[in-house]
Amino acid sequence: MKTFSKGGVHPAENKLSAASAIREAQLPKQAVFSLYQHIGAPAKPVVQKGDTVKVGTLLAEANGFVSAPVYSSVSGKVNKVDNILDASGLRRQAVIVDVEGDEWEPSIDRTPTLVRMEDRPDLDAKTIVEKITQAGIVGLGGATFPAHVKLMPPPGSKAEFVIINAVECEPYLTADHRLMLEHADEILVGVELIMKAVDVQKGYIGIENNKPDAIAMMTERAKHYQHIEIVPLHVKYPQGGEKQLIEAISGRKVAAPPAIPISVGAVVQNVGTAYAIYQAVMKNKPLVDRVITVTGKHLSNPSNLLARLGTPFRQLIDECGGLPEDTGKIIGGGPMMGKALLSLDVPMTKGSSGLLLMPQSESKRIEPEPCIRCAKCVSACPMGLEPYLLSKLGVQSDWDRAEHEDVLSCIECGSCQFTCPSHRPLLDGIRIAKVAVGGIVRSRQTK
Repeated sequence: MKTFSKGGVHPAENKLSAASAIREAQLPKQAVFSLYQHIGAPAKPVVQKGDTVKVGTLLAEANGFVSAPVYSSVSGKVNKVDNILDASGLRRQAVIVDVEGDEWEPSIDRTPTLVRMEDRPDLDAKTIVEKITQAGIVGLGGATFPAHVKLMPPPGSKAEFVIINAVECEPYLTADHRLMLEHADEILVGVELIMKAVDVQKGYIGIENNKPDAIAMMTERAKHYQHIEIVPLHVKYPQGGEKQLIEAISGRKVAAPPAIPISVGAVVQNVGTAYAIYQAVMKNKPLVDRVITVTGKHLSNPSNLLARLGTPFRQLIDECGGLPEDTGKIIGGGPMMGKALLSLDVPMTKGSSGLLLMPQSESKRIEPEPCIRCAKCVSACPMGLEPYLLSKLGVQSDWDRAEHEDVLSCIECGSCQFTCPSHRPLLDGIRIAKVAVGGIVRSRQTK
């Protein structure tokens, strides 16, 4: 069984909602659509106060190549276009819609009928990429990189294979797991669409072996797709990182930035993204909803919800039993790479993979102690870096050396901090250095 070669850790899995079938969340009374739901330029609003919208109506258009449109997930009237507090803690532009009923654009195919590639002989690579672009599909693993950009390799680059990230290595999260169990056929057609879009003949779906039922399901269904291979992987965090997954499956290693997966012939997409691509191309459905895991040790009903984008997090928590009294922190995403939320009234976005309610006893940082030079952080780093040194350089503002020590290769997985016996906040210093060095590199490139 395969895995990546350097570092990695084994946090407790805590997959509390793994047996919870996906259920549809209730409609919100008011939906809030951030225009910053993707990496790149924010979307540009095309509606104004008083406009009537349906599910699937365009609210904001892409504002550049690395950008993505935003569609309404509800029907009703636009209340206003205003700045709201989002999950990052920043005030950003959003479209706010008062919900009235649940009317969908008639062009969206809402039937459960599976549409296979042979049913659509008219589809060519250009058409597939155009539909993905128009539908506002982004990476649903959390990175939110516009999906169409990955499907349009830069000049001189050629894709050789597609890898679908179905690892879901973050503790607690189970949305991708349930998606594979309940929508395997649609995912496989989505993989075929991605393969055709980048003109390759081989696709891989990587799944960690803590999901034997998903491996069995996908393997059985993939028998009808001779160019798609299901690859079981050892459980090791952060196997879902692009570079780690590429190495685990293909044996190829992506060099330090500016090298990217296409540099070794790989195109990587999340399994949820593959499902959304199927819906966009075969069902004409823009990205208006997604599966999100709402979970926590003291939450009464950990669940996987199919929720409309723009739904307040507070409502999703209420649907899973309400906020436990001893909640100390609420994380958007998983415990390793997720971010603490400042408010429960922020809306769900395209990148919302999970909501984790941490009890007070687990949510406080332990007081850090002096570094004992044990090098456990070095052993744990999947990128082969020296986290203790990079963190120190960040605190000391030594940007030149931080760049020389390859700080931009850090994927911020948190393995170093997780394994540190002195409880050092290593990632804090590294993030400071990454932001500063990244700015310096970008300014140098524009001169």
